[in-house]
Amino acid sequence: MTARQRPQREGLIHPQPRPDTALLIIDMISQWDFPDAAALLRQAAKIAAPIAQLRRRMARAGVPVVYVNDNCGHWRSDFRHVVQLSLAGPGARITGQLTPEKDDYFVLKPKHSAFFATPLELLLDHLGTRRLVLVGMTSDQCIAHTAADARVRDFEVVVPRDCVATLTAARQRRALAHLAEALEVATPLSTGTRARRAKQQAGAAGH
Repeated sequence: MTARQRPQREGLIHPQPRPDTALLIIDMISQWDFPDAAALLRQAAKIAAPIAQLRRRMARAGVPVVYVNDNCGHWRSDFRHVVQLSLAGPGARITGQLTPEKDDYFVLKPKHSAFFATPLELLLDHLGTRRLVLVGMTSDQCIAHTAADARVRDFEVVVPRDCVATLTAARQRRALAHLAEALEVATPLSTGTRARRAKQQAGAAGH
């Protein structure tokens, strides 16, 4: 009997199913040169460290990391160029904490939602993703629009509340309430946000 013909022995260790979760880091890599940028930059600086910590934990668990950024109307721009510009601007410290790794993915978006006119849905299908963890800026605009489009597509969505921000505390409270109440999005702390294996059922897994 050849090696190809030998039956597999019982008790062999099989690879664990990969996570069905993807981490989307939205609009944290920026030149911060738009209206309200200074105020938003201050809020982004507060969430950069929790996002970096969550990103490291997710990456260690095998969760794909996808950077989603505005193309700023420059249809010839690419993500590496966006990173370089950010490292030379007022957001350099944030970008330094969140510098993409070679295995990360990126998507450039023209509008608020990460799904609108982008290949994100095709990428998530390729990755086998059914659950999205959304972090970044801003909770009441790009995060909210992306979460709504994700829910329309039957993704489970988690938005760690210490990893998103917007202009004011009042707007943050309203945004989190809208996500939880209208879109049925979980908003735990990032320390309670875990990867999930594809074999687990959505209803049985924690946030």
